Amino acid sequence: MNDSLFWATLYVFLLTLPFGYWRASVKKLSWKWFLFIHLPIPFIIFLRFYFELGFSFYTFLFLDTCFILGQFIGGKLYLKFKKPKEENQK
Repeated sequence: MNDSLFWATLYVFLLTLPFGYWRASVKKLSWKWFLFIHLPIPFIIFLRFYFELGFSFYTFLFLDTCFILGQFIGGKLYLKFKKPKEENQK
């Protein structure tokens, strides 16, 4: 794996973490939910061009995996940090 692919995957993961966090805070399948999933995509396309990765199949494997992991872990972080506070307020 070359350096540019490594940095692009790291940036994709870090970029999608907050969107996964915000996605977990809204109602599933609402317009905000779809927005928080799709809003980082233009930035990811920009990273592809910036790092000159192109659209080869192997780059999709790395970047899409980091996209999904960032969304998933961001959602888990929301559940970990927000749920106990909501339960304490009841």
